Amino acid sequence: MIRDRFLRIRWTSVLTSGVLVAGIGGLTLVGGGAEAAPVASPTIQMVPNQFVRSTGPRARSSTSAASTSPCWASSNWSGYAVSETSPAGLSCVPASGTAYTSVTGTWTVPTVTGSFRSTYSAAWVGIDGFTNSDLIQAGTEQDYSFGGAHYSAWWEILPAAETVIPSITVEPGDVITVSITKGLGTAWSITLTDSGNTKTRHAPQPSFNTVQGYSGPGASAEWVLEAPEVNGRIATLAQYGSTIFDNGAADTASPDLAAGTGGEIVQRNAVVSIPSGPNPARDGFGIAYGSAPPLAPTS
Repeated sequence: MIRDRFLRIRWTSVLTSGVLVAGIGGLTLVGGGAEAAPVASPTIQMVPNQFVRSTGPRARSSTSAASTSPCWASSNWSGYAVSETSPAGLSCVPASGTAYTSVTGTWTVPTVTGSFRSTYSAAWVGIDGFTNSDLIQAGTEQDYSFGGAHYSAWWEILPAAETVIPSITVEPGDVITVSITKGLGTAWSITLTDSGNTKTRHAPQPSFNTVQGYSGPGASAEWVLEAPEVNGRIATLAQYGSTIFDNGAADTASPDLAAGTGGEIVQRNAVVSIPSGPNPARDGFGIAYGSAPPLAPTS
């Protein structure tokens, strides 16, 4: 996911003199005898799955299938994918033998926390990217930078830049649904709906839809919590707490997610994002920041 981000600056008490004014080409400290250099906006890009290793599957404290840990580790992806073929070295991901022409999923926007250090996360639904370098996707971004949390909705088709959806104002707790469907030829429809949040009374947002050209093979469909690439490097994952992906579908049917086929994010030799086993309907799962897997949803 690539974009020139809005300038977000929170000046602290270190600027004890002078007045900050906006000028052409930057921000200038007037009266303090110094000019502040413009703050460069980071380049953010969602990239295909960066596999680290196979992790199992292996059982944790319980012997139930729902508590089986993920079978693969990545530096940027966590969640579940269904795949036309088993990735090399990952026989724990079964081959479906079919290409995918549609994917759907719903999740709740998590609340990110942090310190002054910039961290990033994105939740999304997409097709391709699990075993290849193609990817069509849409989702939400949850970042913590310049001392505050920032949220947005977006869609993207690699290698083009991400397109932010300005008509949708995203808040934590909002319920997001994304559907991506192949039409005639190379035309694909991308729909993102923000149903709002009844607890905070954040009203539902206008549904967004766009039809775009995409020629990827449809080799996989996925439901992912990602640490995006920032300025050419995988970012430190934001502390997003936890969330639930639900009502997933691939080719208009349940993806039939299997326990022990998901993936976790490993950064600096530590697990920082991990999914639960699938729910009873096998169309959803929980996912949490850190190394402790959450309980699987009950429905």
